[in-house]
This record gives sequence, C-alpha cells and structure tokens, in this order.
Amino acid sequence: MLKPINKNDSQTLAKYVSERIQEISADILLTATDIIEQVRTQGDDALLALTKKFDRTELASLQVSEQELDQAIARCDPAFMDAMRQAKKNIEFYHKAQKQNSFLLQKEMNIYLGQRVIPLDSVGIYVPGGRAQYPSSVLMNAIPAHVAGVRRIVMVTPPGPDGTIHPNIAFAARLAGVDEIYKVGGAQAIAALAYGTQTIKPVDKIVGPGNIYVAAAKKLVFGKVDIDMIAGPSEILVIADEGADPEFVAADLLSQAEHDPMACSILIALSGEKVEAVNKALRRQSTVLPKREIVEQSLASHGHSIVADSIEEAIDISNQIAPEHLELMIKDPMSYLGLVRHAGSVFLGYYTCESIGDYFGGTNHVLPTSGTARFSSALGVDSFIKKSSYLHYSREALDAYGAMIVKMAQEERLDAHANAAKVRMEAYDSE
Repeated sequence: MLKPINKNDSQTLAKYVSERIQEISADILLTATDIIEQVRTQGDDALLALTKKFDRTELASLQVSEQELDQAIARCDPAFMDAMRQAKKNIEFYHKAQKQNSFLLQKEMNIYLGQRVIPLDSVGIYVPGGRAQYPSSVLMNAIPAHVAGVRRIVMVTPPGPDGTIHPNIAFAARLAGVDEIYKVGGAQAIAALAYGTQTIKPVDKIVGPGNIYVAAAKKLVFGKVDIDMIAGPSEILVIADEGADPEFVAADLLSQAEHDPMACSILIALSGEKVEAVNKALRRQSTVLPKREIVEQSLASHGHSIVADSIEEAIDISNQIAPEHLELMIKDPMSYLGLVRHAGSVFLGYYTCESIGDYFGGTNHVLPTSGTARFSSALGVDSFIKKSSYLHYSREALDAYGAMIVKMAQEERLDAHANAAKVRMEAYDSE
C-alpha cells in the first residue's frame, strides 16, 4: 500500500511534501474577499445573512448565552467530560513551562535596558462545525492563550441546522476559559474577528483550523491582525527499527490517513521485510475502519516507504522532510532525539502513538506542516505574547558615547539622527 521510494530520492520526497502547502485559487480568494467586504461594511446584517445562506439557519442572536451554553453542556457524555478535564490539566502543565520572563540589564553610568513580555489583549479562535467537531482543538488553542495571560479569548464556530453549537464544543470552551462564543463560521467569521461588527469586537490574532475559505480569509486579513498559520494537509513520518510492531506502525500511519485524502503517511524502516509486514497490517486494519475510503485514497496517493541502512540515516532523511508528526518507534529513542532538527512534534518509543499528543499528553497538536517545521514551531504560549524593549541613557552616558552615535548616523547620511544626539551634548557644554 505504501509506495516504495529509494533513499537516494528522499530529497524529491521532501520537495513533494513542502509543495503540499494549501494552495488557494484565485476564485476562492475573490469569494473570500467579497465576503470580507460584506462583513466589513454591513456588520451583523452580513453575518446573519451569510449564516442563513451557508449554514441554512436563521439566528435570533449571534452570541451564545450562558443559558444556551448550560443547555448544551448538559447533553455531554460524563466520561468524555472527565477525559477532557484531565487533558486540560496535562495541557496546562506543559504550557506553563513555556512562560517567559521579562528582563532588566544594568550597565555603567546608569545605562539600563531590558525587555518586557506582554500578552496579547485579545485572541479569536476558529473552531470548525458542521459534521466535524473537534473539542480538542478548543483546548489546544485556548489554554496556551489563557496561560500567556490573554485578557479576552473569543471563539467562533458555525451553528448546526437547529441554530445551536455542538455540546462537546460548548463544554470545551467553558473548560478552557473562553470568554465569548459566537455562532458564525466560514470566511465571514474571520472577517468579523479582524474588523469587528456591532456585536463582535475585533481581536489582535486569529488561530484555529478551517476549510479553504477560512484559510483564504486568514490569508487576506493577515497584517490587519496576526494569524497562526496557513496549514497544509496533515503528515506523519514513522521511523521503525526491527523491534517495532508492524501493527503499531500501521495503526499510527492510518491515524493520519483517516484525516483527509490528502493526508501524507511515510514509513522509514531498516529493512524491506519490515515495510512488507507494515503493508500487510495496513491492508488488514484499513478494511474495518469507518473511513476506509478516505484511508485508501490517502495511502494510494500520499503513502510512501523508504528503507534506510541505519537509524541515523533515517533521521537524516526525516530532517530533509521536516514532518508535522515524527514517531521514533525505536529502542532507546531519547539517545537519538538530539539528531532530530526538523519536526513539528516528536513521539518517542513503541507505545507513544501520535493520538496521545492530539488529545491528551499535553503537547500542542497545532503543528507546522508542509516542511515548515524547518523554520516554525508548534502553537504555544509564545504564539500569544509580544516582546517590547526599553532603554535608558543618563546624561553622563550620552556624553561618553554620543560622538560614536553621531558618527554612525552621519555615515548613513541621516543628519537629523545625528543632530538628536548633538543638541543634547551641546546643551551640556553650554551649561
């Protein structure tokens, strides 16, 4: 089921993965632009009209009331709620360790300088609706924002045909400390978060996954607000040594393949026999999956296998690809972790399936795709802060170093810059 690739062609595979970033056609961008303009100029009226058009429901109110939230949460499975509460603890535990401190540096002559770490004022979280419901994404987006100290966390999600939001999404929002919830989806929700309406105040940053129109809208409003990323299809790369159970490997490859026909699943094994054993397990396991058709499409188009001579060589190939999820299904994985330079998130050992990270382990599941792990990071507390520097020079310090500052400014032919220092120095001389 996995298409074999010669290890010497690994760079070709890396190029293929990097080019899978979500391409947005001109037609979709034009549609998203029109929707954004409607919301920007018409506000709530546009949101209500577009919700009726796309979600086939008429809303009396865009905002989810506390009573409506209580009614939705009452329909949740208690076992699911318990699991979510523990997941929240795990996610908070991990992300609290990411918090950064401001600093102050003291120098001679009463010179001091430093940096302040400041949380964003407001963040908007987009949560997909319709047939899909991903309460885990609410936790993964909202909890780091909360830990960072964001003052206002807003969630937007499309309503169902009955005009309500999914109970699991409602519970996740309350559990994660979301402040405001609005029943609106699509490009129109992104526009509302970016520009604001009569009901929805604008935010400083928008995060969260969505369909191609949501991605297009995020791309278009970037600069007006910050965004997390334009994510491509999901990926997993498993490095399996001879001790890796083929059933485990196959199960983990399938866990990504079921996401989407475009999802990419890659196996790097140390022998052809291991690849064949995994392929047999893939055939057997895929036949019983409810999303069998999606899985088979994904593996047929985007499933690949490579045989490497060593774990070191396998990791070198993986670094070229820079996968979203990397599983080191090998003995003593910690001794090899230092060789991994490019991966969104790494899962260590035979028993750490990627789905632990997706839901429960505490690390974030919002990860760079399409090879962008070469230069970008998982969503985290850093995604919800900004840093501001400050600087103080005393009269004595400027007198000591002012000539150097003037010289540098003059060399760049910025005489007004030079003068800003000179007028102070001359004022000292005249006293």
